[in-house]
Amino acid sequence: MSTLPDPAPEAPSADAPVAKPGRESLHYAVRNPKLIIGVTLVAVLLAVGVIGPMLLDSGNPNEYVGPQAAAPDGTYWMGTTTFGQDVYAQFVHGLRATFLVGVVGGAIAAVIAMVVGFLAGYRGGVTDEILNMLTNVVLVIPALAVLLIINAYMGVRSVAVQGLFIGLTSWPWAARAIRAQTFSLRTREFVDLARLSGSGTWRIVFREIAPNMSSYLFMMFILLFGGSILIASSLDFIGLGPTEGVSLGLMLQSAQQWSALQLGMWWWFIPPGAGITAIVGALYVANVGLDEVFNPKLRES
Repeated sequence: MSTLPDPAPEAPSADAPVAKPGRESLHYAVRNPKLIIGVTLVAVLLAVGVIGPMLLDSGNPNEYVGPQAAAPDGTYWMGTTTFGQDVYAQFVHGLRATFLVGVVGGAIAAVIAMVVGFLAGYRGGVTDEILNMLTNVVLVIPALAVLLIINAYMGVRSVAVQGLFIGLTSWPWAARAIRAQTFSLRTREFVDLARLSGSGTWRIVFREIAPNMSSYLFMMFILLFGGSILIASSLDFIGLGPTEGVSLGLMLQSAQQWSALQLGMWWWFIPPGAGITAIVGALYVANVGLDEVFNPKLRES
């Protein structure tokens, strides 16, 4: 967690066909070990993050509840911090916050990317030039530096606000990929027929083009989801995370600040680090599995 991640992850393979997921894709999906492992791990962590906080006696994960710096035992499954806080309670609440920032940031970035990418790719001409210029401007802006400045001057920061700012700065690479795919689809016969029937731009985009890119768009969202989690964890680790609640990144920041490594309190920093790695790694593995499912060339290999 000593370096900031690249906010523009690699898009799904360019030669992946843009097709609707169907029975054939489902057939290969349930037989793809990468997809099954990735989805299962994400589902388990999500269930822990959603259900875990409900099973705790206290709703405050930062409450001082036990002995200081206690190792894991039957009472405190993940031990306690140097202040007597339950690490397990912080972990399950942190999982929930991590998924929330990923969903908010990924969803906002995906919506902006689809609007810009579809409109630029389908309309072309002046519209494409303007939107492409806007995309390039946002793309070259040091997004993480902007996020650092915004977070540093905000009095109260929440997970939702953090996800909002991440989503507003992490969409350009996805918009460019969607624009390229839309360019290749707008000349297809079914699009020409819809245009001749008098359908408007957005009707054609969402009824003809988008459904034929559904698998591609879904993989894009997974990458945006994981990227949002990495950026948020980096901001948390350097002390610019939410001022309310707890997250996995904030747990790492607290463990580093209070010398958990030097004190040998491995139970304080390993769970949040492993949680972030597991979520992002599982998302990546699932994305690779989806690429193999939807791409016949990779599937045959």
